[in-house]
Amino acid sequence: MTWWKQYRWLVAVFVGLIGGIAVAQLWPRNELEIPIRAMATDRIDTYGMATGALDSELEAVYFLDFLTGQLSAMVVGKQGGIFGPLQADVARDLQVDPQKNPKFMMVTGFANLRRSGSRLQWSGAVCYVAEVTTGQVAAYAIQWSPTMYQSGQLPLAALVKVGTGSFRAGMSGPIMPSGRIR
Repeated sequence: MTWWKQYRWLVAVFVGLIGGIAVAQLWPRNELEIPIRAMATDRIDTYGMATGALDSELEAVYFLDFLTGQLSAMVVGKQGGIFGPLQADVARDLQVDPQKNPKFMMVTGFANLRRSGSRLQWSGAVCYVAEVTTGQVAAYAIQWSPTMYQSGQLPLAALVKVGTGSFRAGMSGPIMPSGRIR
């Protein structure tokens, strides 16, 4: 009996295994292989809290005071500690009088905002804040430096309003851009 006749089944298994690995590497990835990213929100009485990604490995936490319309953002540092808070005045940005009992809502969502040539980049998430009685909404993003974060320095530059608009039918205007990276 020749070598080929005795071991052809082993050669066939080996060739099939190598072929299967090659095809698997070239085959398009399906949606089940896409990493899952989750954002969280919570509220109690007059405060809201939400998380949003700075990049694929880091997230910020946003706090909104429903009474004053003050938005804050913080990030946990690479060596521990918390960077921030960065602050924005949502009541001022939406021209809402805090004395008139505003009704705020807050969520975060993914964003891919364009850089404008600076060392800073936009966060991978936007924090949306809406005031229900007026129908106004504003979007905020964080400017930050991944390089500074990697070295353990303060990576956050600003919490910037990137657009405002109205979500009610019949009210004027699309969301307008307002923030720019310096």
